[in-house]
Amino acid sequence: MGEMPSFQLGVIGALFLSVASSVSIVICNKALMSNLGFPFATTLTSWHLMVTFCTLHAAHRLNLFESKSIDMKPVMLFGILNGVSIGLLNLSLGFNSIGFYQMTKLAIIPFTVLLETLFLKKQFSQKIKLSLFVLLVGVGIASVTDLQLNFVGTILSLLAIITTCVGQILTSTIQKRLNVSSTQLLYQSAPFQAAILFVSGPLVDQFLTRKNVFAYKYSSIVLAFIILSCIISVSVNFSTFMVIGKTSPVTYQVLGHLKTCLVLGFGYTLLHDPFTMRNIAGILVAIFGMGLYSYFCVQENKKKQSVDLSLASQMKDKDSTPILGMQDKETSHDAKKSTKDSLV
Repeated sequence: MGEMPSFQLGVIGALFLSVASSVSIVICNKALMSNLGFPFATTLTSWHLMVTFCTLHAAHRLNLFESKSIDMKPVMLFGILNGVSIGLLNLSLGFNSIGFYQMTKLAIIPFTVLLETLFLKKQFSQKIKLSLFVLLVGVGIASVTDLQLNFVGTILSLLAIITTCVGQILTSTIQKRLNVSSTQLLYQSAPFQAAILFVSGPLVDQFLTRKNVFAYKYSSIVLAFIILSCIISVSVNFSTFMVIGKTSPVTYQVLGHLKTCLVLGFGYTLLHDPFTMRNIAGILVAIFGMGLYSYFCVQENKKKQSVDLSLASQMKDKDSTPILGMQDKETSHDAKKSTKDSLV
């Protein structure tokens, strides 16, 4: 029982860190790309992962956490899959309108629910599904504007959805089945993610922007924002693995849509982005959906905990019954033996 408050405190801390760091890096990257004209998103992500690995390696050398020896084959495949999903999401954005790209991100939640139901036999209640539907409708109203379809963009979006969902499900599954922490898994997989993006990133960015990242003229302010983005990314990557490990891929996606609403709000407040009544209505509906999801999750967790405690109590009573039975038998046997001795 004493472990539950600390676990809940860890979940709250992971959620807060994820929201704060993600919103910060979006604002930083938006300033870097929109205002300073640095368009190389995929290459920047590879730098993020390299800095994350170097930071974790330094923390490991300082004995801040222990590295666990695990089978590297699934971790390597997992790292490559995550790297590919990032590249596909960026390509999807390049080939599709912003509205269709937002629809792609919205489709991740129902597809994750479908995969976990089919392959992991996880059950989602009707209340949870309803709250997720309300959330997705709200985010859709707030963020989806134009919908322009094309064949290549649609294929890339489908591949991005599949790889992202599988990658996030594996983030949770590997931590539980291999009994590793979020830090240990990130430390082991980050080099593979960074390597595939370091190789493919410049090619993807050149294909999308028609510019060469190595020919770009780096000013001091651009370098400062790149360094700041890389520093924030350590918290983003760390909190991502922690949230998925402590909660679930679906909860992480719900949290991601909260970040979307916050980014829209900060964009209007700090960067004076255009904001309409449709944005406001969508954000309010999305927040209502998030509230429903949180409430239903808490209620179901309480119900599950009460059932677990009841089962544990029954098991304890069951375990204690044979002992009492044996004691009664021994007492009866001793009494019979005593009677027999007295007769003799």
